[in-house]
Amino acid sequence: MRRLVLKMSMSLDGFVAGPNGELDWMIPSRDENGKAYIAETLWQAGLHAMGSRSYFAWAGYWPASTDLLAAPMNDIPKVVFTRQRSLSLPVANHPNAASWAEAQIANGDLATEIERLKQQPGRDILAHGGAGFAQSLARLGLIDEYRLVVHPVALGAGLPLLADLPAPLHLKLMSTSIFGSGVAVHVYQPA
Repeated sequence: MRRLVLKMSMSLDGFVAGPNGELDWMIPSRDENGKAYIAETLWQAGLHAMGSRSYFAWAGYWPASTDLLAAPMNDIPKVVFTRQRSLSLPVANHPNAASWAEAQIANGDLATEIERLKQQPGRDILAHGGAGFAQSLARLGLIDEYRLVVHPVALGAGLPLLADLPAPLHLKLMSTSIFGSGVAVHVYQPA
């Protein structure tokens, strides 16, 4: 059975984006070793899971990117969680856009869809992208592992990763990796 792994970047004060969805606060703390770690995490996945807003933003960026992370972002199959029945890919003619254009659509009950995907053969499902999507996964207890990439910055306000939980979420720290830029990756599993 596949696991659902959530990989999210966050600020020291627990926000995954600024108040208006800003993500530029991550850029100053990126370094090559941290990026290599993220690339390795991406390559370990058998399926990328994301919300529709992340899908549209990333489908318009990753196919044309030459970044180290572009290959795993483009090559690995995707599933998009949305209430829509179909998605129109904005860069469908780009040579690296095939996995984006062929993304599975999951528009049923979130817990049911995740369980269905977990039952399929293959490597882990890597969920990333979309504060609301991540919050829903956590609230429903669907995440088997949290890979939290904590950047050395406090935002003071923004979109929280963990919000509206029905009960305290107890986690067990499995590992920590620290990079020269001050970024720390904490890997947790439900206790």
